[in-house]
Amino acid sequence: MINLLKFRRSILGAGTLFILLIIGALWIITQANRVTPDGSVADLSAPNPLPASSSLELETLTWMDVRDRIRAGTTRIVVPTGGIEQNGPFVTVSKHNHIARAVSVRIAELLGSTLVAPVVAFVPQGSISPPTDHMRYPGTISLRQATFENMLEDIVMSLASHGFTEVVLLGDSFGNQEGLRTVAERLSKRLRAQAIRVLYIPEFYDYPSVHRFLATKGIHEQPEAFHEELAFSLQLLAIAPDTLRYNERIAAGHSTLGGISLLDREKLTGLGREIIELRARTTVEAIRAQSAHRLTTQGNG
Repeated sequence: MINLLKFRRSILGAGTLFILLIIGALWIITQANRVTPDGSVADLSAPNPLPASSSLELETLTWMDVRDRIRAGTTRIVVPTGGIEQNGPFVTVSKHNHIARAVSVRIAELLGSTLVAPVVAFVPQGSISPPTDHMRYPGTISLRQATFENMLEDIVMSLASHGFTEVVLLGDSFGNQEGLRTVAERLSKRLRAQAIRVLYIPEFYDYPSVHRFLATKGIHEQPEAFHEELAFSLQLLAIAPDTLRYNERIAAGHSTLGGISLLDREKLTGLGREIIELRARTTVEAIRAQSAHRLTTQGNG
């Protein structure tokens, strides 16, 4: 009789423990969207306590800003890629990142209802060991192709999970293009059923058109023995002149680039702004055309 009572009590105890575990699991599930990593409680539906930000750059917004912008119809985002690479004796290794960011912000302004993700600063730049291409020069940081593509994929999937329905991949360096194309094609197929588009826009890197523009201004650049071109440096002069070490190079007697005088800073800065505008408008046209084509293709089938 005593053994039977003990058995019943053990059964009841186990049942109580099971019920408590179920209740605990349900509580955890209901709180999953409320508890932040530091243990504080966050209400995902709470109103933004601050005025709406007008910034187009994702990294300058709060999560509430982003949530509200998506709800209001800003569902396109540009993902610019740059790079950390050697750029000759005068230009800092951050060249591509500054340019990619500036042109992408202008693209977002022209498109409307568009945000700009933080620049992907690290891209393939050559073999690390043994060093090849830009990796032969100190300061360059390179990624393996698979690493670059995996990172891009995670970025796109993160943005898509929050409600962005069009992700535009752009690259300001030659080494970025293959990975951008591959990821856009791969994810476009994967996300098609969710009506999420991933676009790769090669026109963003159409520097031959920039060279033709400079030719119309009477500027015919000659190749240098080091890695610097007017098409890039003029943009930097307009947006981040310190990256050119402009004053120092002039003072050191290096006042030409590709046979072109750098002394008329005001004129060259104006040309840099025109190049940024040309690139932005060319890219916007390509985005609109590709987006419209994707919508038509999806609609047919």
